[in-house]
Amino acid sequence: MTTTDPDTRLPVAPLDTIQYEALVREELAVDLGSAGDITTNAIVGADVTARARVVARQDGRICGLGPALCAFFLLGPVRHKPVVSDGANVTAGATIVELQGAARVLLSAERTALNLLGHLSGIATLTRAVVETVAEVSQARVVCTRKTTPGLRALEKYAVRVGGASNHRFGLHDAVLVKDNHRVIAGGVRPAVEAARATLGHLVTLEVEVDTLEQLDEALGVGVDVVLLDNMPVADLARAVAMTRGRAITEASGGITPETIREVAATGVDVISIGWITHSAPALDIGLDFSVSD
Repeated sequence: MTTTDPDTRLPVAPLDTIQYEALVREELAVDLGSAGDITTNAIVGADVTARARVVARQDGRICGLGPALCAFFLLGPVRHKPVVSDGANVTAGATIVELQGAARVLLSAERTALNLLGHLSGIATLTRAVVETVAEVSQARVVCTRKTTPGLRALEKYAVRVGGASNHRFGLHDAVLVKDNHRVIAGGVRPAVEAARATLGHLVTLEVEVDTLEQLDEALGVGVDVVLLDNMPVADLARAVAMTRGRAITEASGGITPETIREVAATGVDVISIGWITHSAPALDIGLDFSVSD
């Protein structure tokens, strides 16, 4: 089953448990340490059950229910009733999921669950806002980068998709991106591209980062699939789009801020890649409200 982003109507395949269970286990292990939840275990009896609601404290887009629920399930059986799914836009005060189980389990898993849910929902919420801004002036695709939290790349890139944007390459293994340091070592754009072309399979995309219009001209001359226009002023971005004339996909990256992204999009670039939708997204404020079961 897939969830559907309500704004873009693009299907977003949910994460498989195998993509996050080990991470959740590790986070729980760090929190519980060698002695467990000494506060909860001292105050709450093992036979006490409770009901709880995961509640949004502010407006936003929800993402990360799977990893969050996994934190509870790993500590014990918990009944759950999701009220919304990943991709839902909620308002402050909205219930996200209802839980029932041993009070110790709910309390001990609370922070791990909320950390993951709040972080991923924050990325999805910020991404949605960026996508909406860009859509007002162009059809440019917004993508994330590899500037992700160590250990969280699969989850953060999923959150970007839930927010309505797309993913750049997942790692060094799935596309060639010739960057500035590659050019320096190879001796320029042409030798770097020619060396890469000599080893690539026919299905591998080749992208070259360029800093100037002169480097762009050289990249287009040797033939590439994508040109990454790095830290170019807006005027140069517009010239670069005109120079490329559909011979390669144009990607703007570097130095793009929430204040400048609209004018960057208006230059006509095909793709806008930004790292801050993952590495600097504020967490969505989400809480857990308890009531003791009858």
